[in-house]
Amino acid sequence: MIVTKRIYEPVGERDGYRVLIDRLWPRGVSKTAARLDEWAKALAPSNELRKWYEHDPAKWEEFQRRYAQELDNPESQAVLDTLAKRARRGRVTLLYSTREATISNAEALAHMLEAHGARAHASGHR
Repeated sequence: MIVTKRIYEPVGERDGYRVLIDRLWPRGVSKTAARLDEWAKALAPSNELRKWYEHDPAKWEEFQRRYAQELDNPESQAVLDTLAKRARRGRVTLLYSTREATISNAEALAHMLEAHGARAHASGHR
């Protein structure tokens, strides 16, 4: 099961495997407090894509297309495959820092992982 969660939200007992999927470390969060199992920088959008996108809802569809294209490489695909397998056995929480939950890279990545049969909706988080 894949869920998404803002890293600034409290760590939950039900979070399962916690993966930060941002390229930049979130401001104001200590590495201890984050309680990450993995920081998957290979799954983060490039700086160029992130700056182009700026979480503009009008660019959401194109962002998803470009993001998927960026992840179409052996390193990223290996990480995606590992997360999808892990998600079939238990909960994986994709952590992100933006306030724009429904148009975040985590949401886009969760949709990509759906193709692997790993995504489920849970506790109000998508």
